[in-house]
Amino acid sequence: MADETSPLLAENESPQNNGSIHAPSDDNNNNGSEVEAGETGKQTINPLWVVAPMSIGIFLSAMDQTIIVASYAAIGNELKQLQKTSWIAASYMLTVTAFQPLYGKLSDIFGRKTCLLFAYCVFGIGSLLCGLSQTMDQLILSRALAGIGGGGLPPITTIILSDVVTLRSRGTWQGVLNIIFSVGSMIGAPLGGYLADTIGWRWAFIMQFPSIILAFIAALLALHLPPHPTSDLKSKLKRIDFGGALSLIVFIVFFLYGLERGGNIGWNDRYTLGALAASGVSFLGFGIIEMSLAREPFAPKRIIFNRSLIASYLANFFGIASQIGLIFQISLYVQAVFEFSAAGAGSVLLPGILGGVSGSVIGGLVIQSTGRYWLVTVVAYGLQVLGTCVVTLGSGVVGASIIGICVGLGIAGFGSGGGTTTSLVALISNAGKEDQAIATAVSYLFRSLGYVVGLSVGSTVLQDTLRKMLRRRLVGGDVDVDEVVRKVRESLENLGNLDSEMREVVKRSYEDAIQNTMWVSLGLAGCAFLCSVFIKEKRLK
Repeated sequence: MADETSPLLAENESPQNNGSIHAPSDDNNNNGSEVEAGETGKQTINPLWVVAPMSIGIFLSAMDQTIIVASYAAIGNELKQLQKTSWIAASYMLTVTAFQPLYGKLSDIFGRKTCLLFAYCVFGIGSLLCGLSQTMDQLILSRALAGIGGGGLPPITTIILSDVVTLRSRGTWQGVLNIIFSVGSMIGAPLGGYLADTIGWRWAFIMQFPSIILAFIAALLALHLPPHPTSDLKSKLKRIDFGGALSLIVFIVFFLYGLERGGNIGWNDRYTLGALAASGVSFLGFGIIEMSLAREPFAPKRIIFNRSLIASYLANFFGIASQIGLIFQISLYVQAVFEFSAAGAGSVLLPGILGGVSGSVIGGLVIQSTGRYWLVTVVAYGLQVLGTCVVTLGSGVVGASIIGICVGLGIAGFGSGGGTTTSLVALISNAGKEDQAIATAVSYLFRSLGYVVGLSVGSTVLQDTLRKMLRRRLVGGDVDVDEVVRKVRESLENLGNLDSEMREVVKRSYEDAIQNTMWVSLGLAGCAFLCSVFIKEKRLK
């Protein structure tokens, strides 16, 4: 049996001309060849016994991402800082982004199970502290701590599954994981809204703490993996790319701060310009460390600039950026324009989540049936473009329609879910056995960067546009324009304190500002579709 650091997959490639090629070829990777599991690729562990102990953690990780989407307005209202609510998600994704690719290398050094249990512990503690936070700054810091643990759950789970299943079955079993993930996502949105409307948004975080303890116990007792080779702690620590992780964190912090301050204060502000300049310098430092200095980089050059992998990475990046921007802004849209409650906003998101799980499962089944992934990936991202376009048109461009928004979210979710699953299979098939864990972790780096960029850029466009429109439209009379602008950007509850005419002006300004973010999401979805066309295909046997 292979040890825990080596996937139980091996490649055996042989030329094959089947008369129908649909994807671009890569001469260095023998496009058209078949990829199959060798003798070591036979399943020696039943995947069901691997998935079952991890299912609770997968479920909670998914629920955590959506349980607060419908609660952002309620959190901002209570803490009187609605304009900073994007940092609740951004701080979480900041540490997720920095630590996700690192977990791939850490799992090779310390073992898959050890890293998974560590991730559970940190995630649980961070979630508990989120529920106990009394200020927005405390909540943002607690979410950042939770992200250190949350960043390990998806990649470690994915790597463990890739260790024990054949590549052609990989899409189907990823579909099973995505079913669990999507059920958590579907429950999270309306549950978070319901809690915010009843006992309070804090319980959305507090309730996760005992659940993560249960997940930890299940993985500790029931998850049995091949033994991991032992070595002294000092040798293991020397293999960790601390410089790369730190430079990535610094880059993301300055980048997000620059975007947030630019949208809320101004783009000519010296702190905005300084932060963006510092982000550029730190990103350059990250590249130098990873390309030249790190002993064992978590994002090595051979992985980042591999022609067979880069299209999948970029499709993930743009697809996730588009989808998260869409979901976050639509939640705010229906609460600001249609005056939905938090629970109502959560229910509007359900078609997108249901579409995501359907697309993921169907994409995996198509790959298992045909042994091909290029065409289904391109179609999936094409559907994401179509769905995002429908949502954009239904959010006031052609007409304001909840039905249109729900239909569009369902189509976009189906495409995004399918594309994410099938592009992962494409990534694994092209990465090779030795680089499988690192390539998988790097793919989560691109996804997380997409999440951060999509959320931050969307929020920046929203706040910048909203601020300008409110100042332009709220003129005349005895009204204190600056005070009104400040209040309606702090809390939607302050809309009730305005007269009917002014309230309509504010609602129209929110609608117009959010429409601009929808166009950004549509452009990002188009980039994901374009990148998917260049994915290299290998026939999976």
